[in-house]
Amino acid sequence: MASSGLASRLYAGEANIDIVGRRKMWFTIAAALVLISIGSFLVRGFDLGIEFAGGTSFSVPAAAGTRTLTQEEVSSAVEKAVKQAAPEATITTTQKVGDGNDATFTVRASALSTDEAREAKATLVQDLGVDAGKISDDQVSAAWGGQVTRQAVIGLIVFLVLVVAYLIIRFEVRMAVAALASLLFDLVMTAGVYSLVGFEVTPSTVIGFLTILGYSLYDVVVVFDKVQENTRGITAGSTRTYAEATNLAVNQTLMRSLNTGLVALLPVGGLLFIGAGLLGAGTLKDLGLVLFVGMGFGVLSSILFAAPVLSALKDQEPKIKAHNARVLARRAKGSDDVARDRTRPANATASDVPAMAGTTPRPGARPAARRNGNRPGDRRR
Repeated sequence: MASSGLASRLYAGEANIDIVGRRKMWFTIAAALVLISIGSFLVRGFDLGIEFAGGTSFSVPAAAGTRTLTQEEVSSAVEKAVKQAAPEATITTTQKVGDGNDATFTVRASALSTDEAREAKATLVQDLGVDAGKISDDQVSAAWGGQVTRQAVIGLIVFLVLVVAYLIIRFEVRMAVAALASLLFDLVMTAGVYSLVGFEVTPSTVIGFLTILGYSLYDVVVVFDKVQENTRGITAGSTRTYAEATNLAVNQTLMRSLNTGLVALLPVGGLLFIGAGLLGAGTLKDLGLVLFVGMGFGVLSSILFAAPVLSALKDQEPKIKAHNARVLARRAKGSDDVARDRTRPANATASDVPAMAGTTPRPGARPAARRNGNRPGDRRR
């Protein structure tokens, strides 16, 4: 019952959570986060996977005769073998795929020549006691990663162009600009988390980036649709400013945004924490991680960033600016009337108000002296 009452108050705007009114605070926080992310891009960069940076990948089975190898054991053995073949080479990541004796460890190292990879493989066979036929090595060129990056950038540009065109047709230009700013904010923040924490960027990460754009767009469209409904014909005499009507729309869609975000994050969280964490399905980690981080920022930005940006843009429109001024002037006049009523004596009549307030008496009102039966000449008696 309590939750139902809260949902009803949110939909009716009675909860009155001032989100848009605090847009300067949200913009300051967003600017600080973006600066931190950009600084991380420049200083730390990204931990590119083998598909983008190029390198050599070794696949080693966990079963070595009668014993089962551990991840630390395999990682140390590969590092020793690679260093012996090429002293300048480095190990990047070690990933476990599967469980038990059927598991396989994938160890990624910097690029090795064919002879160096063959020498490292022979050392692994000797140190780990694994059959040579069960250890494989793959050479990945950085050129392939460059092609993936170019295709991803092209896909991103096409997506954003189509999004802007749709939003202009469905809503208006300022709403399209606000939605685009929210999408770019989601991308920068998700990329910033990857850079700061050092998550590896793989093709699955790129796919996840494109996926979260669609989700973020959906949430923003839901909010903007309600904003459009609340602000339709607002200049014809509404008692709310555009920012207040936008804030009402955010309050009305707040429960829907939170519920949608929670429902979307639950399966993604299961994919990330259960699939990749508990079950050891390392191939799910990259996709699950970018979806979890991106969707989380998508929910927050649609509530705390997109609507405030739209309000700031619309407040610069001459028609909306004039409407806001009329609403505030009418509201200030009403406050003055209330203040005069509060200073009015309890025994004063309606006709006494102009005289006490120091204003011009209403037409037809008799002076106070005549109402009391006194004439001006009576004072000289």
